[in-house]
Amino acid sequence: MTPFGDITKTAASAIPPHEVLCAGFPCQAFSVSGKQQGFNDTRGTLFFDIARIVAYHQPKVVLLENVKHLVKHDHGRTLTVIITTLSELGYDVYYRVLNTSHYGLPQHRERLYMVCFKKQLQVKGFLFPSPIAKPSMLYDCIEPSPNAKIIMRDDIKIQKDFIPPVTLFGDTQWPNKPVQIGTVNKGGQGERIYSPYGHACTLSAYGGGAGAKTGLYLIDGVVRKLSPRECARIQGFPDSFVLDQNQNQSYKQFGNSVSVSVIRAIITQIGQVL
Repeated sequence: MTPFGDITKTAASAIPPHEVLCAGFPCQAFSVSGKQQGFNDTRGTLFFDIARIVAYHQPKVVLLENVKHLVKHDHGRTLTVIITTLSELGYDVYYRVLNTSHYGLPQHRERLYMVCFKKQLQVKGFLFPSPIAKPSMLYDCIEPSPNAKIIMRDDIKIQKDFIPPVTLFGDTQWPNKPVQIGTVNKGGQGERIYSPYGHACTLSAYGGGAGAKTGLYLIDGVVRKLSPRECARIQGFPDSFVLDQNQNQSYKQFGNSVSVSVIRAIITQIGQVL
């Protein structure tokens, strides 16, 4: 179905029948980087439009994604409302926080995933996918000639040089997490510099600082942001994916996106259960 307008103003009957509903309602209402107003924020109330569509179409499976902090928002009451609503609509709900870093992509990205099955399916004990053992590093996703902003200023501070350790058997031990090596300005959000031999920090659709949306990295002797293509790669998109011509829109797109490898792993588990 091609999007044609505001989903909050779209009648559920206008949406084609479906067996699986996937949704990621806006996270800003629950994120630690936002005001955390939850359902008091109009963006947070979009969940109830999801519930409205689920109530009408009754898909077999509902897959939802949101920020990690939703679990603890309002002392857990927000999550309780969501689970109770879905249960009353006839679903068994399973949820877990998963980190993209554990599924083969070099990005620290913790997100809450909720898998909901129609109770008539009698799914018992759904298991989320186990982490992938294969380590990864950001440098594997770097472009030779990136279209990315280079940071040139006097307050860049590189505190340490990171070289991945090597075992007695000659195997490199990749950290599989972000490794901060410096700062710009006061080192706040968007002002931390990371090594490309670790993982990227969490991509964001918003945020400020010199490294807004992507973070900063010391790559081949230059401190810079990531390019849109590099952002696509650390989210798991193939190079055949067509980027938006507007660079800022591309950054927002990948900052808002789910990580392909994590979703693929979850969908595989759902397929095995069904």
